[in-house]
Amino acid sequence: MTLSQSSSSKSTSLVQHVRAGKVYRREDLVPYSTSVDRELQQLVAQGLLQKLAQGMYYKPKKNVFGEVPPNESDLLAVFLKDKNFLSFNPSVYNSLRLGTTQLYNKNIVYNHKRHGMFKLDQREYDFRLKHNFPKPSQVTTEYLLVDMLNNLSDLAEDEDEVLERAKKKLNQFDAKKLNKALVDFGSVATKRLVNAWLSQGLSKPGVL
Repeated sequence: MTLSQSSSSKSTSLVQHVRAGKVYRREDLVPYSTSVDRELQQLVAQGLLQKLAQGMYYKPKKNVFGEVPPNESDLLAVFLKDKNFLSFNPSVYNSLRLGTTQLYNKNIVYNHKRHGMFKLDQREYDFRLKHNFPKPSQVTTEYLLVDMLNNLSDLAEDEDEVLERAKKKLNQFDAKKLNKALVDFGSVATKRLVNAWLSQGLSKPGVL
């Protein structure tokens, strides 16, 4: 028996329990192997698994174009051990057309479990603990405005210019949605700022 055949036979038991396109934690695979670290090392060496981060593995899925990277939602859910999070790239603020133009090479992840910078599958993620954030399907333009104002000091933009544009275009946002986003997700500073704009008559009377 050749060395490659020997390695393949040793890793047979574990490889039977991993499915293409799925992300796994080492601890999830322990029940399927008497020597999980050795088998994982063998599977990575054989290209049957990819190591995404410490203790995290992915069995590649292939299509006509080649290997498909892991689904980001699955990747983050496995890392956090929680499906409740909101991942976004700050470049999304550019869609508000308030003068932001920067492109960012990392995603921010609001969650209840982890805080700090982590690299997963060669991608940078900025995990931030947040008590409250919307589900991805509930993110509105008004929420993005509030969140941008919350994080404006972290952005590579001219703050004064962005604030001036936001103040002038406040009436272009849905008043009820903006009020809800402000109440539910606005920081103290953001609430104070927007309320000051409103008190100056920068919105239609009574809409917020």
